[in-house]
Amino acid sequence: MAASLLTQLKEMTTVVADTGDLDAIRRFQPQDATTNPSLILQAAQQEDRRTRLASIAKESTDLEDAVDRVAVDIGSEISKLVPGYVSTEVSARLSFDCDATIAKAHSLIERYAQHGVGPERILIKMASTWEGIQAARQLERDGIRTNLTLLFGFAQAQACADAGATLISPFVGRILDWHKAKSPDTDFSGTNDPGVQSVKRIYDYYKDHGYPTIVMGASFRNVGEIQALAGCDRLTISPALLNELDELQGELPQQLIPKTASSAPSEALAQADFRWAMNEDEMATDKLAEGIRKFMADQRKLEELLSKLRSS
Repeated sequence: MAASLLTQLKEMTTVVADTGDLDAIRRFQPQDATTNPSLILQAAQQEDRRTRLASIAKESTDLEDAVDRVAVDIGSEISKLVPGYVSTEVSARLSFDCDATIAKAHSLIERYAQHGVGPERILIKMASTWEGIQAARQLERDGIRTNLTLLFGFAQAQACADAGATLISPFVGRILDWHKAKSPDTDFSGTNDPGVQSVKRIYDYYKDHGYPTIVMGASFRNVGEIQALAGCDRLTISPALLNELDELQGELPQQLIPKTASSAPSEALAQADFRWAMNEDEMATDKLAEGIRKFMADQRKLEELLSKLRSS
């Protein structure tokens, strides 16, 4: 029997599970796992977690403490199922506060240590705002590895490379969503997909300039986008699409192929240049702001759930 697309993909790309669902992680056996406020909320609402959540909520000093405890508790469970990184996100409230992001990252790493999970297993995840990127710069110097997410524009990718981030998560599907809303009659299939094009551009730029930062494509809308990025360093994929890949057969050619660096790292992007480039990139500005709002909305829902459990 021919190998599934998922099996073939794992031979050229590190597959990451984009979920907090432990059963899905057990089934697909990814190398790493990523979480975010929306995925933590989904995991927290599972009936088999309610007793544990209630206990955490009642033991917590306040809602902020409860949210952090839940994220680390779920992340610690996941760390037992994957051999590689577990990404845990800093609150979206801190997206524009560099110092508070750094402090929160250290706090999360300390909480993981209390669960017996070392810093080498954790990626602290934060939005690719200027402040988030500068926080990542300092955290990497502190020995804390980072994952810069909600990355839509090339300027964000440049600044993340300058900062020495361990990993970036450039989004694919949400870029496609934006362009389809703006130009509904345009053909965005296959290589015409602007999200796919964005990740390819970033990947080629990183490899050409010798940046060690890992490129992990994220936010997929269909299997075709994943196939078009086969060969990327990492791809973080939802359980539904992992299942689809596992059931599909056929040849999966490698699309992204690393090459030897031919150019020196480019000059670091200054803050003013970063902000101007983002201002000029309507899509990146829109989707970054929207992503932060959506993550914060789901965190508020998680806080409401934990508040009810605390008072029950």
